[in-house]
Amino acid sequence: MVAGPFHRALFAMPSKTARKDHRVSLFARSRQLPDSTASGAEPDDDTTEKDPGEERTAEAEQREEAEPETSPAKASGSGDAPDADSDSSPGKDQDAIPDTGSDGTRTDAASGTGAEKTQAEATSDTSAENTKAEATSDAIANNTQAEAIPDTGSGPASDTSRPGWFGWRRRWPRTARGVSVGTTVLAGVLVAFALLVPNRIEKIEFASFVRIPAEGVLLAGLLLALPPRPRRIATVVSGVFLGLVTVLKFVDMGFYQVLARPFDLVLDWILLDDATDFLRESFGRTGQVLAVIGVLALLVAVLVLTTLAVVRLTKLMVRHRPVAARTILILGTAWITCMTLGVQIGTVPIATKGNAEFLGNRVDQVRAGLKDARVFDKQASVDAFAKTPPDQLLTGLRGKDVLFTFIESYGRVAIDDPAMAKQTDAVLKEGTGRLKAAGFESRSGWLQSPVTGAGSWLAHSTLLSGLWIKNQQRYRSLTTSDRMTLTKYFGKTGAWRTVGIVPGVRRAWPEGKFFGLDHIYDSEHLGYNGPYFSWTPVPDQFSMEAFQRLEHGKKDRDPIMAEIILASSHNPWSPIAHMIDWKDLGDGSVFHRIKKEGTNPTEVWKDPEKVRAEYRKAIEYSIRSLTEWLERYGDEDTVLVFLGDHQPVPTVLAGDTGKDVPITIVAKDKKVLDRVADWGWTDGLKPAPDAPRWGMDKFRDRFMTAYGPQG
Repeated sequence: MVAGPFHRALFAMPSKTARKDHRVSLFARSRQLPDSTASGAEPDDDTTEKDPGEERTAEAEQREEAEPETSPAKASGSGDAPDADSDSSPGKDQDAIPDTGSDGTRTDAASGTGAEKTQAEATSDTSAENTKAEATSDAIANNTQAEAIPDTGSGPASDTSRPGWFGWRRRWPRTARGVSVGTTVLAGVLVAFALLVPNRIEKIEFASFVRIPAEGVLLAGLLLALPPRPRRIATVVSGVFLGLVTVLKFVDMGFYQVLARPFDLVLDWILLDDATDFLRESFGRTGQVLAVIGVLALLVAVLVLTTLAVVRLTKLMVRHRPVAARTILILGTAWITCMTLGVQIGTVPIATKGNAEFLGNRVDQVRAGLKDARVFDKQASVDAFAKTPPDQLLTGLRGKDVLFTFIESYGRVAIDDPAMAKQTDAVLKEGTGRLKAAGFESRSGWLQSPVTGAGSWLAHSTLLSGLWIKNQQRYRSLTTSDRMTLTKYFGKTGAWRTVGIVPGVRRAWPEGKFFGLDHIYDSEHLGYNGPYFSWTPVPDQFSMEAFQRLEHGKKDRDPIMAEIILASSHNPWSPIAHMIDWKDLGDGSVFHRIKKEGTNPTEVWKDPEKVRAEYRKAIEYSIRSLTEWLERYGDEDTVLVFLGDHQPVPTVLAGDTGKDVPITIVAKDKKVLDRVADWGWTDGLKPAPDAPRWGMDKFRDRFMTAYGPQG
């Protein structure tokens, strides 16, 4: 049958539905992912999640299908759509389909140039349709990708939507979700730790971390209420500040462990340099470097991690604002209730404002530190003996060799602690008996030191100056002033040669001139060729023998006033020397063998009980060195005043918060001790528990009064 015009028009007419299907298929080929169910396969399970981008792509396709077809004529500005039956309509591609007869020959009247033109137009239309489909596809893809990345948030949805390194989040979505949740939990734990951790190691317990911090509740409410831009700034500032507070708590822990007090933000910075020197002298250069690197790394890590944790939790709150608001309200109500009712776990209150109190104390400390300089200047201006003529100073000691000897870390704990009392008491009783057999008498009492654990120079300065030198600022003010010390007053009389035996000094000590000493023997000038004992450069027995050789044993000399600072009982008390025959001391080489026989400080400090035991042995060694020297070399004109400079570190104190140290005066001349009879001190080297207790700053004036013209 020959196709007539009607049949040709019917077959040649393209439908809108076909064109739409064609465009959708192009879009689907460019954007849709393979569907495992297209071939009739069942999905794996009902829990399979659909990618948000796929949902948005499907919605875009539905919108595309719902839009009416736009004709080229309309696109060119014509108000009427062309007739569907018109062969000349450029928007239709009916001429692209040739009309054929039953024999396969072309029966269309169009010829040559017209057919090529029609084919070119059809090709152009098809290209235009493809270009339009691709543009639409790209636009939808960009929108889908933009919508798939949320603006804010730190929850699993936002983390898993990011590809991550090498696209691992998309490869392992469940792992990514787990990592996201775990990171959020760790952030919460870190912030809670920073808010709740105490600044003293002994106060860290489980109950400390189940409290409700008022500062955390208020900070969360503030961050949630702020607009986006101020919130971002406040979040970072809060994170950094919380990190700094945490670092300060860690520093406090160290100071409490060594000095039994918190770090002073105004006055203690110089002690950090002393701490690094102590590390080098105790554990070597390598130990010092590793410790400093570790501390700096910890500082940076705390600041960075706390900031990131606060940022993450803030985004989580904003993402889940209703839940966060309800949680803050519940915690605030619980805090008020617990504070009002005084709810506690053991002795730890549930509701706490510890950080506010911590920072408040720090502010007060800074104010006091800034004010302290004026207070100290006023105190230092008062000196009861400043106008006393030299010939009326210390008249009760003229012609005597007076030795002021400090035993490092010799505190009351060595005498009173049940774990040490028996052994220390035996050493003191032995010393008292041997000295008494040699003709010496002794009186003992208690002084209160300005420091604990360390800071020996502050205690020395306090005793000699008659001022309470409790920090480095006061020490600097003292040593740059014209304040008269006990050693200076001895020198002022012109009746004594003043010397210093300071084996713990191993570098320049310009402050030594302030104390008015005619000559100072440091660790390099005692003739010692033996090894260091951890921090201690020279063992006490050798130091006393060197004093005898260099000063006290000389003939035809003037009376001596000596300040002797023994160092063998200095932290870490391992290894320690032991007494040997005085004739075998030589140049100190014998101590190489003794050191090898000693303990390892690293092993000792793993066990607090071992530390306490070694401390006791070190104190016993120092006392024996001093009393045996006096028994061996002392005479009728020898007056020995020996005392501890401060209590040891808290590891040894085991909870003792006192600052008392024993002090003893020993002499053969009965008249020397008669001048202090009214002090009420105890006979012997061991002070009674109820013996008088003075502040160390009171000793100078009492001593000078007792041995002055009116004594």
